[in-house]
Amino acid sequence: MFLSKQIDKKIASYQKELIETHYREVDNMYRQIRGWRHDYRNHIQTMKALLTNGDIDGIREYLDKLDTDLNTVDVVIKTGNSMADAILNSKISLAKSKDIEVKIDAHIPIKLKMSEIDLCVIIGNLFDNAIEASMFLPPEKRLIRVYMDIKNNSQLYISFTNFTSSRKMKKVGNKFRTTKGDGHGFGLVRIDNIIERLDGYLSRNSEDGAFTTEILIPQI
Repeated sequence: MFLSKQIDKKIASYQKELIETHYREVDNMYRQIRGWRHDYRNHIQTMKALLTNGDIDGIREYLDKLDTDLNTVDVVIKTGNSMADAILNSKISLAKSKDIEVKIDAHIPIKLKMSEIDLCVIIGNLFDNAIEASMFLPPEKRLIRVYMDIKNNSQLYISFTNFTSSRKMKKVGNKFRTTKGDGHGFGLVRIDNIIERLDGYLSRNSEDGAFTTEILIPQI
């Protein structure tokens, strides 16, 4: 009983830390966007000054810099669900900063039956695990594929695939376990508990140099 309470306490603490981390990531992304919009008038005035001086090359160079800057804060994924958009875009930004290519095809209704916290925990952990595993590969081989959609108008389908090195997750029984050591792995536990509570389906598979997690969660 005591051990069970200790585990529950650690899991609850982990969930709180995870939500706070995701909040900071999303808040930072939107702070960058607000900052760029705030500077919009200054950018226009600068380009007008360059135009007045007939400095076409200067305008072209300035526009190139603005384009690069905007790409760092642009919301590239629009799934239809604001929470999913916030999490996915913050994680994409994090992955790109680590030279990890991300390919996403995601379509989600505005309103899901599951809570936003559950969605945050699942997507956040899957992405974090995929990013960490990708770091064992050279940059040119780092790739994360994400697919999310509603199946048969009744189930949310989530699929995450990332390439792996020779370093693999250990499988005990029918479950893969983290290799990160003591004190880690609560993300996997949280996902497993959420899927079980929501009467969902979860599959993890490691083969052909890739690790894939597939999830189905009823939405009716």
